[in-house]
Amino acid sequence: MNDDVLKHIIKPERNIFTGIPKEIDKELFQEVLKSDHLKIERIVSNGQCSPQGFWYDQKQNEWVLVLQGSAGMLFDNQDDIIVLKAGDYLFIPSGNKHRVEWTDSNINTIWLAIFFD
Repeated sequence: MNDDVLKHIIKPERNIFTGIPKEIDKELFQEVLKSDHLKIERIVSNGQCSPQGFWYDQKQNEWVLVLQGSAGMLFDNQDDIIVLKAGDYLFIPSGNKHRVEWTDSNINTIWLAIFFD
């Protein structure tokens, strides 16, 4: 990697828990890093969920980690909701339809999502 790329990637002044508005009325999606085959995103939820009848159906694999808060995930081929709490992670292979059934409304749910080929 050249120095310009490294300067863009390595930003020690950043903190995943800072820069979050005190109140959010819709989910906040913020790109942390993006390349041709990789995207890292911070997602902040507070009581939001996927719209009724909506399913994510992504072309990339996703690995998601809940850093704070909690959420319930549902896959179209399962009946049980998967509950994720702070520290829990989940791998979602591309093409697996899924949705967020609920997120904590008492504290921000902060996700780190990594999308890759």
